[in-house]
Amino acid sequence: MNERAHLRKDPRDFTGGAIMGLPAGPGTTGDRRFDDRIKVLVEDWCQGPACPLVREMIVSALKMGRDGIGQGDMKLYSRALKEMRRSSLVFGPYEDERKLSIFGSARTKPSEPEFRAAVVFAKKMREAGFMSITGAGPGIMEAAQEGSGRDSSFGLNIKLPFEQEANPTILGDEKLINFNYFFTRKLAFVKESDAIAAFPGGFGTMDELFEVLTLIQTGKAQVVPIVLVDAVGGTYWKTWLRFVKEHLLRLDLISEDDFHLFKVTDDLDEAVEEITGFYRNFHSYRYVGKRLVMRLQRAVTPELIGKLNEDFADLIEEGSYHTCEAMPQEADEPHLKDLPRLICTKKRGLAGRFRQMIDFVNAHPASIPNQTRHA
Repeated sequence: MNERAHLRKDPRDFTGGAIMGLPAGPGTTGDRRFDDRIKVLVEDWCQGPACPLVREMIVSALKMGRDGIGQGDMKLYSRALKEMRRSSLVFGPYEDERKLSIFGSARTKPSEPEFRAAVVFAKKMREAGFMSITGAGPGIMEAAQEGSGRDSSFGLNIKLPFEQEANPTILGDEKLINFNYFFTRKLAFVKESDAIAAFPGGFGTMDELFEVLTLIQTGKAQVVPIVLVDAVGGTYWKTWLRFVKEHLLRLDLISEDDFHLFKVTDDLDEAVEEITGFYRNFHSYRYVGKRLVMRLQRAVTPELIGKLNEDFADLIEEGSYHTCEAMPQEADEPHLKDLPRLICTKKRGLAGRFRQMIDFVNAHPASIPNQTRHA
């Protein structure tokens, strides 16, 4: 891969505005002479809006060097940054493609119904226009990449003491990334995905799923569709759902609205519809200060605006829902400037309720061509 061949524009902000809202200032070493030398070095090396952030990273690295941080920690920080850079380079040429992360057990055998279901599901999602991202290993990961095909697959392999080798579908492909750390790997799964699907799995699958749910529930990641898929007649996710209801919900450790963040199903067509239907009209969103700006694929009617203000007023901190043009603060996402928009001053949190609102916008006949309701 030619690392300078693709200049990546700002991708979908998976944090919903937290990244875009960071201060642009580069910080200081505390020594004006060093600050000036860093500024000259960076401006000689690169151009554009990234320069202040490059300077800030250099300043942080120099400070860590002077802080006397141990060599082990310094190796960790250095390698993590390299892994994140590699991930951005690999995903960069495909930023306009919708992508789906698929989790599941590495121990699932090709003869098992869950393996076959993952193959069919990934194939259906590829036909629906989604590329697949998996952990690149055997089991469900191999099944998903078999269904998606090499050209439509990314593999995020993890280096383990007992050495997990990439599956044959993705082995040797330029879209295969090898990670030393689970946390950088999980960042790539969440950052690059427009949807999540989980098949039955062990500790790793539970870790990945609960982290995604936590990030979305707490507003640290954008709301995306999540499907928990069993083979026909399977009970893995039904049992998981019973545990969540009987222990987490009953003890008030989560709220009833959190159940809108995911769907449990053993129907592959229903799983596909859960994901594709989410993007029927909805495109993306971000925060501009306290205001939430939802970008849509088609303009909504006054009728729909009225229904939102009537049925989803509980999501609003002040004011009402209304349409708007692209905000000046969205200039860093020029590829989205022509999309129709809804705007409101949304209460923070309430992710499950917000997901209901997105579903309402997608399903309402006022936002669907020819006034036909989606079945």
